[in-house]
Amino acid sequence: MNIETKARLRKIRDKVESGTRLNTDDGIFLYDPSVPLQEVGLLANYVREKINGNVGYYNINTHLNPTNVCVYRCRFCAFRSDLRDPKGYVMSDAQILARGKEAIDNGCTEMHVVGGLHHKLGYDWYRGMISLLHEAYPQLHLKAWTAVEMSWFEFLTKRPLRDILEDLREAGLGSMPGGGAEIFHPEVRDQLCEHKANSHKWIEVHRTAHEIGLKTNCTMLYGHVESAYHRIDHLMRLRELQDQTGGFQTFIPLAFHPENTKLSNIKKPSALMDLRTLAICRLMLDNVPHVKAYWIMLGIATAQTALAYGADDIDGTVRHELIYHDAGATTPELLTVDQIRQLIIEAGRDPVERDTTYHHVHRNPDNWREWSSGESVDKNFRPARPQEEAVVAAV
Repeated sequence: MNIETKARLRKIRDKVESGTRLNTDDGIFLYDPSVPLQEVGLLANYVREKINGNVGYYNINTHLNPTNVCVYRCRFCAFRSDLRDPKGYVMSDAQILARGKEAIDNGCTEMHVVGGLHHKLGYDWYRGMISLLHEAYPQLHLKAWTAVEMSWFEFLTKRPLRDILEDLREAGLGSMPGGGAEIFHPEVRDQLCEHKANSHKWIEVHRTAHEIGLKTNCTMLYGHVESAYHRIDHLMRLRELQDQTGGFQTFIPLAFHPENTKLSNIKKPSALMDLRTLAICRLMLDNVPHVKAYWIMLGIATAQTALAYGADDIDGTVRHELIYHDAGATTPELLTVDQIRQLIIEAGRDPVERDTTYHHVHRNPDNWREWSSGESVDKNFRPARPQEEAVVAAV
């Protein structure tokens, strides 16, 4: 590290320790390979511990992807399907309810619901799913529909966005995930998902959700055709919205997985890039309470290491994840609670179970062992397509 780099890094360290905000140039500089990753990690860990202490959060959750049929053809997506493609599917009400029962039986507090924009299914189908699950399992928090899906509902119904969000909340929507953000800058977004909801719409959806009291997450998809500038520009836009609304609770950086996509020629980000990005995101997003190391995407070892590079959350059990596994993720389809807690302990953190809105969950020890060690988990489980799920549908 040369003298100039050392001097500039010292100025950034002084900013961080004094609580002064980093600017765009600072963020881009931290992506420079001449800046040691360990130095960036130490700064991010300082902020992480200042905000969240030694806690390593996790939750007990499941995913529901009710259809993969989608009108959009995003170049980075391996999950979508055409209507007549053999891999296309639409889950029935019985399958959806079976997933809800499975979630409750396995101690889940959250169901993460996202899917394709099916052009033959109306808004009532999407709303009805939330209502169906909420009425059957009111104790299950439904974190559902990205900003892209909300924009699609607006298109389908020709109703105001606020009206749609309030209607879904009445049906049982608890919060929103942060998907669909990708990279905001049009130079990149137009290459990845030209026809999908643009950055202005994504921000409008989340702003409106925050205004009516819905908490949301936020994301960034990195490691494809973007540059360091595009990543920092993305983070600055998120930070600005958070300054205005305070509605984001967690940021999740998502590494691009190229396998089975139209960008399969691109090499996926290295673990070192993953850790650097997590650390920089923690430093830039000084007003977002939590940064999540999504183990499905990062891999278990990198996610565990990320708890020392700015992340305070490792996600959860994540039953039935399809989107990243379709793109070549080789991580397990499920971790047990005992496995997750052990990962956090090995990283030197204190494991704390949370619900979706970061309230601590206190379990009754009498029923803890039944599912925390995986005794009620199918050891041969794989992320099967819903039409293959005879066992799940019969639960």
